[in-house]
Amino acid sequence: MKKKWLLSLLLVGFVLLLAACNNDDEAGEDNSNGEGEDTQQEETEGSEGEGEGGEQPEQPEMPEPDLEGIPDVVAEVNGEEIEKDEFEQTYEGQFQQMAMQSQMSGEEVDQDQLKQQVAESLVGQELLIQEAENQGIEASQEDIDETLDELAQQQQLESKDEFLAALEEQGMSEDEVMSQVETQVKVDQLVASETGDTEASEEEMEEMYEQMKAQQEEMGGEEEVPSYEEVKPDLEEQVKSQKESEQTQKLVEQLREDGDVTVNL
Repeated sequence: MKKKWLLSLLLVGFVLLLAACNNDDEAGEDNSNGEGEDTQQEETEGSEGEGEGGEQPEQPEMPEPDLEGIPDVVAEVNGEEIEKDEFEQTYEGQFQQMAMQSQMSGEEVDQDQLKQQVAESLVGQELLIQEAENQGIEASQEDIDETLDELAQQQQLESKDEFLAALEEQGMSEDEVMSQVETQVKVDQLVASETGDTEASEEEMEEMYEQMKAQQEEMGGEEEVPSYEEVKPDLEEQVKSQKESEQTQKLVEQLREDGDVTVNL
């Protein structure tokens, strides 16, 4: 049985695929429009960048995801299987994000740790999906359309139709997307009903603002920190999101404790 993957994780791959397509297009245009100029520029940069002995510093290569030895069934959650293909698709999207970050930071991706994190994330999602189904939570068409509009805005697309068309180009049918959005809406309703109060107090927003200022000073940034009132709406969203994440994690932990979960990694 093919599992329903939450759209939030698939969007990672969607964004990365769009970025890759854009980069390929730009690279193609550069090569066709000025191949000679590029060669000349590379030779100039090579002579300038050479160190002693004529050696040129090497750019770190993008690491590859290690998917050897992944079992056919990565985990079992109350009798439901999380299969290899589901894990690999999610892992590859997360790995690409981590790999890009590692190139900037110089730190190598800990793939063993990332595999465990992805497996636990998929287990948590499955537990939430099962609980939403057990409680008989329904998703109205209005809620589904509203979520699609929000997702389109997040990806800076003009409409849900444009969003669906973009996902279709990446191999996802409209029926598949609608099914996953419906699942997402049900899980969102479950989380909202189970997590309780996530409102941001003035004290919590002020504390987060002070943390933001301290981080800016620690990084030595010369830009002036915006006033509290300017960033208050963003602070409110961040506090609410943080509280919701913490309470969702507690819900997942409780569901896991009461359920039957086996991870085979």
